Amino acid sequence: MLKKLPALFAGLLLTVAAAAVSEAELRTDHPDTYTVKRGDTLWDISARFLKKPWLWPEIWQANPQVENPHLIYPGDVLNLSYLNGRYRLSGTGPRVRSSPLDEAIQPIPLKDIEHFLKNMRVVDEKTFKGLPHVLAIEENKLRGTSGNLIYVRNSDGKAGDRFVVVRPTNLYYSLPPKEKGGAPTTHVREVDPLHGQSKVLWVHSPMEHTFSGDVKVLGYEVQVIGNAQVTREGSPSSMLVTYSDMEVRPGDLIMPVEDKPYDSQYLPHPPEEVPSDFKVLAFTDAVNAIGPRQVVALSRGAADGVENGETYSIYTPGETINDDYAYTEGTAKHLFHPKDAKVTLPEEYIGHVMIFRTFDRVSYGLVMDGLRPVHRQDVLRAPD
Repeated sequence: MLKKLPALFAGLLLTVAAAAVSEAELRTDHPDTYTVKRGDTLWDISARFLKKPWLWPEIWQANPQVENPHLIYPGDVLNLSYLNGRYRLSGTGPRVRSSPLDEAIQPIPLKDIEHFLKNMRVVDEKTFKGLPHVLAIEENKLRGTSGNLIYVRNSDGKAGDRFVVVRPTNLYYSLPPKEKGGAPTTHVREVDPLHGQSKVLWVHSPMEHTFSGDVKVLGYEVQVIGNAQVTREGSPSSMLVTYSDMEVRPGDLIMPVEDKPYDSQYLPHPPEEVPSDFKVLAFTDAVNAIGPRQVVALSRGAADGVENGETYSIYTPGETINDDYAYTEGTAKHLFHPKDAKVTLPEEYIGHVMIFRTFDRVSYGLVMDGLRPVHRQDVLRAPD
């Protein structure tokens, strides 16, 4: 499936757009020609020519002389020229396109997102709480692997049906604003894989209700750890573990195999509208911050209008500080107008993120570039 992604993506990406790119949007140090190299991505190539890489389709002119004009391969030479009042980038291939599709230049580095395309899902609260669960392993084993039978409760699968075994990882949720007129805050918590609850003292935390209003669950994130096939119907039913990345244990959950596990037809482009309170929820491989080519979980999804390929700018909210010069401690202004002494600094630009997978209320994005590290609660804006 992953091998089809570059071709389908490129087919969309290299469609000629009607809008023209002005000289101001070209990089001042852009090359006139560029030879495509193995390991390049379409984003990286477009960043050599444009200040805004997501505008690539607006300057690409497919070359009809090659067998498949919608693909770029290592060895192709790209030429930038000014035609009919607009800049155009055309490619000349050194050979007729008989190369395998998986040799085509990828839109983004798939190795950085493969795990999230294949193994990660985010489901709504109702779906999560209704999932069948592993009750036991054959012969009273504590753990099961490929070739073992597992016993599953509340499954309606028929003999021969295939499922995936998943394990809860995170709970994404939002809390009402602390003050009237404020914005809700988004949060993430690890989930106890055995009981599907947060790893905190109170197993039902976060509370379903607060004095400010109801807590809103954005979704439960689960990780696919294996595959199983029904061998005997009933409740509990028997399933054979046909493959596993991790040992299966009681409390793991069962989900249907996705017919279309991810959208392979996405195109880098600015969003028509930026959802409100769009923030960075979580990320991987780091404790406090991350950089380019790392994945972030974001607080809005398909139900909020977010779609694959959308590119956003990331900003760190400005700090709120005291103006100690104008409101010096001990003065009347400081004493009687303490709120006026507080000033919120402007947001600071961090970098760009491209959406590559969406769920109902949560989405995954890949950080494409950056000037500073990305932190949790950083906000997403229209790209610039």
